[in-house]
Amino acid sequence: MTARGLFITVEGGEGVGKSTNMAFLEERLRGLGVDLVVTREPGGTALGEELRALLLQPREEPMAAAAELLLIFAARAQHIEQVIEPALAAGHWVLCDRFTDATYAYQAGGRQLPVSLVRELEQLVQGELRPDYTLLLDAPVDVGLSRAGERGELDRIEREQAEFFERVRATYLQLAEESSGRYRCIDASRPLDAVQSDLQGFCAELGQCWNARLG
Repeated sequence: MTARGLFITVEGGEGVGKSTNMAFLEERLRGLGVDLVVTREPGGTALGEELRALLLQPREEPMAAAAELLLIFAARAQHIEQVIEPALAAGHWVLCDRFTDATYAYQAGGRQLPVSLVRELEQLVQGELRPDYTLLLDAPVDVGLSRAGERGELDRIEREQAEFFERVRATYLQLAEESSGRYRCIDASRPLDAVQSDLQGFCAELGQCWNARLG
């Protein structure tokens, strides 16, 4: 029987370097011989990417917080069924740029929707599926927003006020504390080489975990 793959998620607020460091993690994990599927949320499927565009496109009509939440979980349901579960069942590792922890951070934390509502949708859409490891790239909000502003035009969510992102960050840090066995928190405000040195150690830890599982 094929061993089920590892499910690894990368989380963090705006401007923490997720894209750059996702690419670094992918390179290092493939270098370890990992059969890897790299994906993102919202997105990961054709339908999911269409929903992502709806979620991130700036618009005159304000999007209701509940509508945003439901669109995210609609994309997630498709993503899990079409990509994540088949890959894990086939023994592949899945490296995902954001997952449900982002929903707790952005929609429950940032938007201040009830945590119970996110939890109910999580159970409905995911069942028992949870990440094996979550890497949190953390930086002060002012640092992250300054970096995000240098990338060019901001999307709908990136245009939120600093107070919104302070709530997002606080929620992420709370999640990391509550789920310390799953989370690895890295100070992403440091120079890139220091961050990636820690990421190299994280990859080594994953390799040891996998070998132990197979053994």
